[in-house]
Amino acid sequence: MENTIKDMFTNWLSNKGSGFSGVISASGADGIIYQQASGYRNVSEAIPNMIDTAFGIASGTKLFTALAVCKLVDEKRLSLEDKLCDLLSYDLGQIDKRITVFHLLTHTSGVGDYIDEDAEDGGEGQLQALYDKYPVQLWTRLEYYLQMITPLPPKFEPGQRYGYSNSGFILLGLVIEAVSGVPYQQYVQDAIIAPCGLIHTGYYPMDSLPANVALGYMQDGDTDKLRTNIFSLPIIGGSDGGLFTCAGDLDTLWRAVFANQIFSKKMTQSFLNFEKCGKTYGLGVYRNSRDGNVSYYAVGGDAGVDFFSAYFPQSKIVASALGNTNVNTFPLLNDLFEVLS
Repeated sequence: MENTIKDMFTNWLSNKGSGFSGVISASGADGIIYQQASGYRNVSEAIPNMIDTAFGIASGTKLFTALAVCKLVDEKRLSLEDKLCDLLSYDLGQIDKRITVFHLLTHTSGVGDYIDEDAEDGGEGQLQALYDKYPVQLWTRLEYYLQMITPLPPKFEPGQRYGYSNSGFILLGLVIEAVSGVPYQQYVQDAIIAPCGLIHTGYYPMDSLPANVALGYMQDGDTDKLRTNIFSLPIIGGSDGGLFTCAGDLDTLWRAVFANQIFSKKMTQSFLNFEKCGKTYGLGVYRNSRDGNVSYYAVGGDAGVDFFSAYFPQSKIVASALGNTNVNTFPLLNDLFEVLS
């Protein structure tokens, strides 16, 4: 199996991963199977990516948000049945008063999405319009997002179906703040990142990244040159995206989840095993089932960000790809599903 994974990663880099800049990694219960760093974390100064370089993970952040919410549920400070309107004191505008924490975690709330990824352009045009109206340097607190969310009409009734929602996870971040009494980022740091020993994971401001953190790069449409994504993402990550982490920390996190180190065994099972409305999704984590074998994963993509991380319980293997360009690594994840699931 280890040789198969090594060959798969090597072949992908040679044939499909042309131009990949980032880190790909696979590890088992006994240690590293394969790791490779490629490209540069700072292109202008030709500073290479390293195995422990931290990368933005875009919507992969939702995994951390979901873990934080479920930890509050496990501690009985919150319930999956709690209604959003009872938890938040903000004017929620057109947000349906029947929406619960469960609906938000499972993407079944129907809340209007400020980045509608069901749109023909995947929400890219909508996102640029938002950044034109709401400059990225102002996106420092989750309550700032409400002006983009609360005027939107619902997409469907709560519980009717699955509908991926960035707005839903922003609202979950506000729930975390309301229940914990501290900013969302601080709670995730204190409740998930620090206890798990994730030494190179955090919500780093885009204009003051620490050492060994990769800048994200995208192609300028006018000049065709690479430019950083500093003006294309909120200045600091929120509960729907923007966290930075590295391959080693992701390995630690997955193993902590499955060792019941983050919350109780009962809560872990609930977190992993909910299925809703024909989509395979737990309480904040994707599930892939093939021939009775279930694997779990998180994915993310944004301007200058490409990411996946997966755990395969049968083999106890963690596999991750963290990129700081828009080279698509999702085909590699599908190859892993074929081999390991």
